[in-house]
Amino acid sequence: MTKSKAEDVASAYAVAEEPSDPVRDAEVDQSDIVLTAATVAVVGVGVALFEAALLPGVVLGVAAALVPKALPDIGAALNPLFKSTVRGAYKFGKKTREFVAETQEHVHDIVAEANASEEAKLAGGRGAASASAN
Repeated sequence: MTKSKAEDVASAYAVAEEPSDPVRDAEVDQSDIVLTAATVAVVGVGVALFEAALLPGVVLGVAAALVPKALPDIGAALNPLFKSTVRGAYKFGKKTREFVAETQEHVHDIVAEANASEEAKLAGGRGAASASAN
């Protein structure tokens, strides 16, 4: 049962030409989502008919029910944002430490110059006072 090369090529083209259907190829079972949406809609309509003040509680309940399903997806989506934020904060902290160190060095230099000029004035004044006293 060996195939000829022509049959192999023909079968390869037949497979390659067949377009794939993304909806059919998806292995996600969406029946739970549809069932949940239908239940929420029925409860929402019932609450709105009987007591509109209960709507915020229903919304919070639905949100609380959906959070565990959506939380892993949210975490995966926020991971790159979190990493870039931490990197940016680290770089900002490093630049801030460098700036503070340079500023501190400049202030110490200015203070040292001021002390040296003050000592020179005092030494010059003492030398003039001792010279006039002699």
